[in-house]
Amino acid sequence: MHTLRNFIDILKSQDEILEVEEFFSPDKEITELSDRMMKLPLGGKAILFKNTGTDYPVLINIFGSEKRICEALYCKDLSEKSSEIEYFFNALTTKRVTLAKKLKILPLLKDISSFFPKKLNRRGASQEIIEKEIDIFKLPVLKCWPFDGGKFITLPMVNTIDPETGQRNVGMYRVQLLEKDLTAMHWHKHKTGASHYNKYKKLKKKMPVAIVLGGDPVYTYSATAPLPEGIDEYLLAGFLRKSPVKLVKCLSQPEIEVPEDADFVIEGYIDPEEEKVLEGPFGDHTGFYSLADYYPKFHITAITHRKDAIYPATIVGIPPMEDAYISLATEKIFSFPIKLSFVPELEDLHMPTAGVQHNIALVKIKTHYESEAIKVKNSLWGAGQMMFNKILVVYDGKEDLRNYKDFLRDGLKNFSPKRDVYIDRLGVSDVLDHASRKFASGGKIFLDFTAKNTENFTINTPKVQILLEKYTTITKINVKLLGYNIPIVFLTVKDKKTKTIKSIAKELIESKDLSTKIAIFVDIDFQDEDLYLLSWYASGNIDPYTDCFIINDTLCVDSTAKTLENDGFERRWPEAVVMDEDTIKKVNEKNCVKKDKILLTSPSDKTKILCSKKGAVKFLNSELT
Repeated sequence: MHTLRNFIDILKSQDEILEVEEFFSPDKEITELSDRMMKLPLGGKAILFKNTGTDYPVLINIFGSEKRICEALYCKDLSEKSSEIEYFFNALTTKRVTLAKKLKILPLLKDISSFFPKKLNRRGASQEIIEKEIDIFKLPVLKCWPFDGGKFITLPMVNTIDPETGQRNVGMYRVQLLEKDLTAMHWHKHKTGASHYNKYKKLKKKMPVAIVLGGDPVYTYSATAPLPEGIDEYLLAGFLRKSPVKLVKCLSQPEIEVPEDADFVIEGYIDPEEEKVLEGPFGDHTGFYSLADYYPKFHITAITHRKDAIYPATIVGIPPMEDAYISLATEKIFSFPIKLSFVPELEDLHMPTAGVQHNIALVKIKTHYESEAIKVKNSLWGAGQMMFNKILVVYDGKEDLRNYKDFLRDGLKNFSPKRDVYIDRLGVSDVLDHASRKFASGGKIFLDFTAKNTENFTINTPKVQILLEKYTTITKINVKLLGYNIPIVFLTVKDKKTKTIKSIAKELIESKDLSTKIAIFVDIDFQDEDLYLLSWYASGNIDPYTDCFIINDTLCVDSTAKTLENDGFERRWPEAVVMDEDTIKKVNEKNCVKKDKILLTSPSDKTKILCSKKGAVKFLNSELT
């Protein structure tokens, strides 16, 4: 079993952590160095900031590599946990199998029962120190990005109880500090915490809540895991580490039980009868700011912690970040339950980090009959958190989904846009999807890459300079993928007031000046033609129903930022998450950065062209949300 301090010792022995002795402010400076580290190959190292201007060190990026997340999950390879989760779900879903299989699974049930959480009738290490004066600002809580609405707890395990069933839920919802004893609780309408809140509101009862920070890192991972309703996150944690989680009662909210070995416990309640409070903006995992909105108030009634407490945090923003490796673990570990429940033909599932976990999903299947890919599409878009997916690609070839060049080259051979593109007008979208025309509701697009009889497609690389002279609204044409026999072209458009994207695309394709299967229109100009950033930007900026269209046999995608004037877009459009130049300069002057030249370059130097520096909102459009 790990404590957070013990886990740090393990990372030290493996040269997987950078210990920083000099002062780094929780106000953006920690974010800036962490962002540089997280974007290094293989995720860089974890960082322990020892001098934060508070009594507590800050630990960040502990999950930010495959090696470290394996250590956190007690394995050498994530595939080990995949087979264990199969075992776990078989034991917990016996009602779905035959009597013979139930008898076979009985030993598994006995094994699983030994990992159920254990309740202790005493105080825990997490309650060694009871703060006499409640002041959440004494913790080194981060202000992550320039236009954030304040300081945010970014790696909390939020413990709530269903008032009807008594079942516990441990979710991860960011928490904004407002006053010494008051925060805002940001849980989305689709999350279990919000469901519990609505039940308390119906009962007209105050809702007890406990925010847990630290302890065994496996607790934190389990709080992010896509578990079916009713399966206890602490049971999953106990199963993953093969030792039950020991729980103690909170001091001021005794209905809630928390891990006895956590680093911090912040106890309190939410009164559903109270008016909600404005929370945000926040530089989010989409790479854009999630804009201010109204969320419940969380009243703090007690703060307890270990004597040697360490404050764990993470940051999110333009990918890749630490959460990419959490997503990688989930992708590898939880593909079995999806296959078991919804898609028996599933061979692989991959959510590229450029798609921020929900924008893009690549699925590999074994086909048995015609149109099986359509059946898979229907199954996945109705399955748990897959309902948030926006762009779904189904493939049945031999290439590895993670080898993007070979996968795209092979899959696009079978792809005819006018035959193999399906666009749904309306579906559930992530609350953080800024491009959907309606809040939490937008279009979806499905691309069928499965094998079919398809005419040969000849790739003709356009004469870029001639096209730029002919089409003056286009400032750049990225044909890099054509060089790999992948018929996808990115085009940068500078002025949509003169011509719409549809009219530009129609003229280009019908004149045969551009011959490609997919044409993606953007309004940015990355100097080094960074295809990763282009993919992130393009997938984040579309509502497929309004922004994807087919001309002849070319799928055209309008991935430009949308305005009310040019696009009839009625929601506020956010800025991309970019660090301010003053903070970049301060971090550049730190001794630890000067000594390690690999940390001298800020990722924001590349992406600052995306930001107007005015605030979290790029285009006000209207107040509709």
